[in-house]
Amino acid sequence: MSTKYKRVLIKISGEALAGQNRFGLDTGTVEEISKNIKKCVDLGVAVAVVVGGGNFWRGRSGENMDRTRADHMGMLATVINALALCDALEYQGVPTRVQTAIDMRQIAEPYIRGKAVRHLEKDRVVIFGCGTGNPFFSTDTTAALRAAEIDAEIILLAKKVDGVYDSDPNENPDAVRFDRLSYIEVLNRGLGVMDSTATSLCMDNNIPILVFGLDNPSNIVKAVNGEVIGTLVSRDGK
Repeated sequence: MSTKYKRVLIKISGEALAGQNRFGLDTGTVEEISKNIKKCVDLGVAVAVVVGGGNFWRGRSGENMDRTRADHMGMLATVINALALCDALEYQGVPTRVQTAIDMRQIAEPYIRGKAVRHLEKDRVVIFGCGTGNPFFSTDTTAALRAAEIDAEIILLAKKVDGVYDSDPNENPDAVRFDRLSYIEVLNRGLGVMDSTATSLCMDNNIPILVFGLDNPSNIVKAVNGEVIGTLVSRDGK
């Protein structure tokens, strides 16, 4: 079976890994995600993953906390998620490597672009932790940066919501979902797809973004097959 994409980067939010909980990891959710990533690998798709850390730490807990230190704490949270997903994938028999932007050789490889690409060529899933390794940059920006570096064809942005809306669907029952958008529309309208830095980086490198819900983890397979789900953000919005 031929898939639409041969190399993808999946961005999984920390909140999505928490499942129905607000905090921590939901083992059933992580297992289902890993099963569907395995299906993509079995279809011949090279898969890289960037994980968020919002299920353990998000922003500053108090106004007096130093932003840089708070961001470093968030980076460490992403490593917990990366290791959990790695373990679940390896349980499914999928060779997996975790690479971190902050050196922690006892538990993960340091991020090296050439090595990451080589892993993908050998059908290994590569999970990127610690964001970019720099404060003031989100894991959305990490996804855009790593996608550009590994020549991913698309970013699959897996969230708790099933696409991009004109307002928060959790607060506005009349919120309208978009099927397609351009980068400029996302930036000009301030839509909550990715932060502006990440969106601009995708626009500069012409990397499309598919935003979809992870409430059904099989959406990952549907996405790599090119099925119409969620919201597609691209240069011309078509």
